[in-house]
Amino acid sequence: MNLKLKKIEINKIYNQNCIEGMSLIPKNKIDLVITDPPFAINFKAKKANYNRTSSRVLSGYNEILPKDYYDFTFAWMSEVFRILKDSGSMYVFSGWNNLKDILRALDDVGFTTVNHVIWKYQFGVVTKKKFVTSHYHCLYVCKDDKKRKFFPFSRFEKDEKTDDGRSLHYKDKEDVWNIKREYWTGDEKTPTKLPSEIIKKLLEYSSEKNDVVFDPFLGSGQVAVVSKSLKRKFLGFEIVPEYYKFAKKRLDTDTYRIKKSK
Repeated sequence: MNLKLKKIEINKIYNQNCIEGMSLIPKNKIDLVITDPPFAINFKAKKANYNRTSSRVLSGYNEILPKDYYDFTFAWMSEVFRILKDSGSMYVFSGWNNLKDILRALDDVGFTTVNHVIWKYQFGVVTKKKFVTSHYHCLYVCKDDKKRKFFPFSRFEKDEKTDDGRSLHYKDKEDVWNIKREYWTGDEKTPTKLPSEIIKKLLEYSSEKNDVVFDPFLGSGQVAVVSKSLKRKFLGFEIVPEYYKFAKKRLDTDTYRIKKSK
């Protein structure tokens, strides 16, 4: 972890604690934040969940204890609020376990909630004594609702229709999204990652070309990689050295999926 940084540059990522790193970013600098913060559960990065081969999953996933989760969340969100432009927005992903701490911190920091989106994926972990969790929450928030950027017809024209005659742009903007997880069989991967389809959708609705898109918890680098492919500027932090190196390799080589070396 680099604690000697004096300046943060755009179109770079850093192996850095994000709260320390954000203190080096000037206020009102960021156009859009998309992030999936660490869990507050006993998550084992090497466990072969979701049919993963554990030898191909990079180790080192950084966890926050449940008792510390609100304070941790309030700290990083406060920095995001400072560096976000008045016209900017943030999308925060969360499981149900730590959702209440995230909602509380968003309110306490001063964000305005715009939408609460549900991402429904194809399947969750099989359970015996409770219902299967097969969705994720996405909180869409902003700093100033009157200045917030949103492009309602960036993906579909106003009059475009589905095969059954429904409005395509209306359907695309409903707040329950059925989007499959990505399974990178045989490739290097981090334990969790957002599908590129979700990131692309958020970028197209809430940013323009050359906007600065920021992720304080980069992981595999998905947000930065997809942002770069859509001609957005990117910036991010990742505290785990193995994940940082993996994300940097993807960005430096413009490679979406990296084959696991033998």
